[in-house]
Amino acid sequence: MNWLFFAFLSAIFAAATSILAKIGIKNINSNLATAIRTTVILIFAWGIVIVQGLVPKLVTLNKTTWIFLILSGVATGLSWLFYFRALQLGEASKVVPIDKLSLILTIILAGILLHEKITLPVIFGSLLMTAGALVIALVK
Repeated sequence: MNWLFFAFLSAIFAAATSILAKIGIKNINSNLATAIRTTVILIFAWGIVIVQGLVPKLVTLNKTTWIFLILSGVATGLSWLFYFRALQLGEASKVVPIDKLSLILTIILAGILLHEKITLPVIFGSLLMTAGALVIALVK
């Protein structure tokens, strides 16, 4: 199976996440909801690592790997906190498209920081995604 298969599965579960979260945060502080969700993810992820026997590999990780994974974790945590608050205050059908503008920001950062090639079709597609997200979220 290639990356596309897993990317589609990611999209399916991200959609489920948004809907389940919107239902789940109805009568709870959004930060508490994020903490509960994160605890479930923590247990789930470490369970997979333990079952796959990957715990001993922790000692083989270099300093750079640790730093960037920690920074990624902080960014993820902040993203989730803001996302849950936005989801609590707004309609899922409007919050999620704005959240998914992260796709365009990722493309820009991949070009700048990772030196990935950004072609004309990528630029055109990014503009369409941006326009679509803004129309869905902001046009009444």
